[in-house]
Amino acid sequence: MDNKKIGQHISRQFNEEMEDIRHKVLTMGGIVEEQIEQAAQAFMQCNLEQAEKVIQKDDLVDSLEIEIDQECTEILARRQPAAFDLRMLIATLKIITDLERIGDESVRIAKMTMALEKTEYYHDKYHEIHHLLDLVKGMLHNSLDCLARLDADNVIAIKMEDEKVDREYGSIIRQLITRMMEDPRNITRALDVLWTARSLERIGDHSCNISEHVTYMVKGQDVRHISCEELEKVINKQ
Repeated sequence: MDNKKIGQHISRQFNEEMEDIRHKVLTMGGIVEEQIEQAAQAFMQCNLEQAEKVIQKDDLVDSLEIEIDQECTEILARRQPAAFDLRMLIATLKIITDLERIGDESVRIAKMTMALEKTEYYHDKYHEIHHLLDLVKGMLHNSLDCLARLDADNVIAIKMEDEKVDREYGSIIRQLITRMMEDPRNITRALDVLWTARSLERIGDHSCNISEHVTYMVKGQDVRHISCEELEKVINKQ
């Protein structure tokens, strides 16, 4: 994050408090990125060790969410910040909620891996979700990069990636329905892929939300539920 954009305050302690929150949010984001990567490896490779790592990190993510939430609330009450500082705290409260939910979706994938480990068809690597997985991993990484740099320039690209995720998810659903209709023996496996794809699609949604919260932080305008064209106008506005 560009500290120049945070600004300098009369109180040195205020600066330190804001920097501490920044550090913890980025730390939380890094842990959640690890969870997605490990959950993907666990599911694709039937790697129970990786699945367990994802689940173990969940408590740390939850603890960070609570800690950051409390710090933001205390600063709002004691400092009564305005302008960018106020937007930063409000956006941070929303960002950590999205990060925590991404972590939950990763845990859901990890737990499914553990449940499926003994099934006879679990050796085929679930190729249908490879592309979807790459898309959502990229979205989260780019959204966290926007947050770290306080730069909204890439938010439009992230929003467009979210549209790709939705199309890919829809394509997977159609493929799975076709296979289930062709052979009922495919139903169990298809449902496993469907639930995993659904978790990945939600991760993409939360990643897109993070980039929109960063835009609010930087530009001072709520850009949720607007088109890419309207978003571009907000980002390009000086």
